[in-house]
Amino acid sequence: MKNPGAAESRRLDGLLEAALVREARLWKVPVFKNGCIQGADISSSQHQEMILWLGEMNRLFRFCPETFALGVCVLNRLLSTVKAQTKYLKCIAFTSLVLAAKINEEDEVIGSVKGLVVQSGCNFSTAEILRMERIILDKLHWDLYTATPIDFVHIFHAMLVSSHPHLIPSIGLGSGKRPPGLQVALWTRQVQHCMACHQLWQFKGSTLALAIITLELEALTPDWFSMLTDLLKKAQVDSAEFIHCKEVVDEYLHSLEFSLTTNAVYIFNSTQIQEEERAQSPTRHLRESGRDQEDSDEYYDGFRNLYNEEATPGAEGSNRDDSFEQEDISSCPPLHPAVN
Repeated sequence: MKNPGAAESRRLDGLLEAALVREARLWKVPVFKNGCIQGADISSSQHQEMILWLGEMNRLFRFCPETFALGVCVLNRLLSTVKAQTKYLKCIAFTSLVLAAKINEEDEVIGSVKGLVVQSGCNFSTAEILRMERIILDKLHWDLYTATPIDFVHIFHAMLVSSHPHLIPSIGLGSGKRPPGLQVALWTRQVQHCMACHQLWQFKGSTLALAIITLELEALTPDWFSMLTDLLKKAQVDSAEFIHCKEVVDEYLHSLEFSLTTNAVYIFNSTQIQEEERAQSPTRHLRESGRDQEDSDEYYDGFRNLYNEEATPGAEGSNRDDSFEQEDISSCPPLHPAVN
């Protein structure tokens, strides 16, 4: 990959400036007082639960992450504008996601509103969704497309690759230890998780995205501070607010024990596995198992380095015993049936 040069840098600066203008004009989140949205009876836990549900619906419909992020932004803007009742919250959230999909997704991906309602398992009628669409559009003045945290992740990533080509093996095209596009996918997943954290709702999308990227840069390069200073200046982010956001993000992501593969869907075909095992000799099986284990260890070393997690020499044995005892609980992600 060639260095995009000065022209590309100017283009990225223009994209960032336009995104910041949209964010400054349209970004709004509900104000909570005594555990509820001010002027409404929707609690912070209900709000958080609804954002997590939107994430589930987004994956069920196979929408892109940008659609989820925009749907959450539309939901937050509406809840900060009107006094909504709890009984309408799910309908508002669902309609916000549908409107975001109409902006970001192709028509063949969306299908019909009726089909989405049936697929979601909700009992809304098509007429209710259409009425809610009109209410949201009227209240938000038909201006839905705000800059989301995921938009800023892509812009900041492109700016880093443009200004610092030596980082491309780490955050751009991949290397022997990191598959292509791994970092952007990881940052996107982290943003989606953070958007459901009520402690982080107070921060703008640009600040949240920059905090997540900075945590990665600290582990990747000793020159991270100069890169951060440049991005902070271009993003016009307040330093004190950024530091606070970064601390909350770091604590929250570590509490999740975050990794890229936690949401993978596995389909197990026992017949095929048994046939392959009978066809292989014991020697070959042991040799391939050893090689796969080495590849796996090498791959997950990258995630340990991502958060600078290094076990102390004296505690290595005890930690290994604990991990085996809890393997059935924490290491295997929940399995879901394949969607036809």
